[in-house]
Amino acid sequence: MYRLPAGGRLLRVREGRRPGDPELFADGAWQPLGHAELVKLTAEELRLHTGLPNSELPAEMTDSRDAVAAVLAAREGAVPPADPYRRSEQSLVTGHPYHPAPKARGGGPVAGWLPYAPEAYAEFPLVLLGVREDACVQDGDTGALDALGRAPEGYRLLPAHPWQLDLVGGAPRIREAFADGRLVRLGSSPWSAWPTAAIRTLYAPGADLFLKFSLDVRITNDIRRLWRHDLLALRRTDDAVATAFRALDGGAAWLGDRGYRTADFAFEELAVLVRDGLGGHVTPGSTPLLAAALTEGAAGAPGPTGPAGRGGAVGFDGNPLDAPATLADPAAWWTAYLRQVVPPVLELFARHGVVLEAHLQNTVVAVDGAGTPVRALFRDAEGVKLLPDVTRAAGWERLVYCLVVNNLLEIAEALRERCPEFDPWEPARRELGRHAPELPEVTDLLRSPVLPGKTNLLLRWTGADGAAARYRPVPNPLRPPDPVPDTVP
Repeated sequence: MYRLPAGGRLLRVREGRRPGDPELFADGAWQPLGHAELVKLTAEELRLHTGLPNSELPAEMTDSRDAVAAVLAAREGAVPPADPYRRSEQSLVTGHPYHPAPKARGGGPVAGWLPYAPEAYAEFPLVLLGVREDACVQDGDTGALDALGRAPEGYRLLPAHPWQLDLVGGAPRIREAFADGRLVRLGSSPWSAWPTAAIRTLYAPGADLFLKFSLDVRITNDIRRLWRHDLLALRRTDDAVATAFRALDGGAAWLGDRGYRTADFAFEELAVLVRDGLGGHVTPGSTPLLAAALTEGAAGAPGPTGPAGRGGAVGFDGNPLDAPATLADPAAWWTAYLRQVVPPVLELFARHGVVLEAHLQNTVVAVDGAGTPVRALFRDAEGVKLLPDVTRAAGWERLVYCLVVNNLLEIAEALRERCPEFDPWEPARRELGRHAPELPEVTDLLRSPVLPGKTNLLLRWTGADGAAARYRPVPNPLRPPDPVPDTVP
């Protein structure tokens, strides 16, 4: 039960990792809240709390709900992909559990975005463009793009996400470039790519290559463009991360962002970033899986019901948390997960001043035949911070939020759902504590009563940039319980 701070009303929800069944106390009784009523209540509270109006966020919350319903309907008769890695990337039906509109897709019609939705098991060819060499801008190693098709003499191949081209292709400067020959259409690729959980990042399995595009749609907190300032910083950031990974003691891997290519007249709109594929990064005999998929739910578990969901499976077949070996010995699985994921993140910070965004969607864990983690892979140079570009304190706060709050707490609670008697926090304290001699911040982390929780709801209501994260304290389960005092006879 919660006393809402701005309006003073009482709200209660069903307890659990994903609270549900909200009710508001009114007229002397508990009144169930439907989605529309809950959105209205949230908007009223935020307006009173901030003094600011916002008409966009309530619409996004409704859009997100409707998107989940559309995805569940699309999945009802669909056959999941055979590849377990693809199943994991395309399993995030409900998405970020602490965002008010995790599945909003820009408010457009379902027919405009569903063909490109990872949650609907989408795969599709890319649009192949040719950008005239004098208008081509690139940096880093983009040679892999040239192997994806053939451009005319004097042009460079520029693949495009078809949804993004639908969104920006009518812009005057892009129309002019098509008209004067700086940009030409070369047709569709003879091969298909499929979208990862990030939506705008596609995997081309034949080339073993990830391609990240701009997408002029707000997804969670931001319009998902490849922004100029991030592209210009790419080489410095990725080189620093790659160098740090090569010096690691363990076997973790970095999926490097090799370079980008774009057009000078549409620098951000038509940019494509080239990222390493999985080959050479995954140990033989192991299976890569998106860490975020492990928390979405067990395969075959009931999804959201009622008008928002209509039921349907959430999760994916092959989740190692459902493997017999994991359920028989959750401590062994959890210890292996911690040992693969935690050390690389802390070592990069301590020894190289690199702040990985090691949240669930940037973490891929490779598992052996029994489902036990044997290697962690990390990705996305765009989210990396380097010291001293940010202060050590700010970098550490971001690291703790991504690694501990967004990653470890979610995996631990998903495991506890399956094994309620299991206590994940003592093994986590031990793994983190191993790094205390090198990283004094760890000692403070294990003693602190709170952790930094990102205020996604407040960020969206106030219209803050997604990178301008603000945090509120949440209880820290890593803090050892207080000892029981001796009784006095």
